[in-house]
Amino acid sequence: MGLSYCEAAPGHPWHGPYHDGEYGFPSADERVLFERLVLEINQAGLSWLTILKKRAAFAAAFENYDIDRIAAYGEEDRTRLLGDAGIIRNRLKIDAVIENARRVQALRASHGGFAGWLDGHHPLDKAGWVKLFKTQFRFTGGEIVNEFLMSLGYLPGAHDPACPVHRHLESLDPPWIRAERSGFTGYRA
Repeated sequence: MGLSYCEAAPGHPWHGPYHDGEYGFPSADERVLFERLVLEINQAGLSWLTILKKRAAFAAAFENYDIDRIAAYGEEDRTRLLGDAGIIRNRLKIDAVIENARRVQALRASHGGFAGWLDGHHPLDKAGWVKLFKTQFRFTGGEIVNEFLMSLGYLPGAHDPACPVHRHLESLDPPWIRAERSGFTGYRA
């Protein structure tokens, strides 16, 4: 049996800072939400360490996750991204990022933005979230959706209960804790 993320990440040059200061932390910032979706999509089939090492290159390639700029990308931008060795050069993933930026733009009109859409559907169990994401976004399978939502506090499980970060997160009152406090039992399998 391997170590949990909470046991393995502390002190690691890449995993440590992410574990200690971002993983499971709630955010309503559109760029943070979109970055996390982009990184999770690109992680599919790869290690999280690979993605963390390429994180700065992703931010540069996708103009610091400016939704409106990404949504306007055309074929020239696709070609540029496919030639960028700093990121994952997969056409399906790149196309998904561009299309998902357009879909986030649409969420501004219907829900006030990405955070409003998430909050408007919360709480759901994992299966409900996966079904919802598949209707709204591209390249969002079960593990991508699960990790995206855990990484932002919409689903529990980012940290072991004994982890000091878990205790800190409780003070931030992430969505999954608010849902359980209000009586939601859908997280229990």
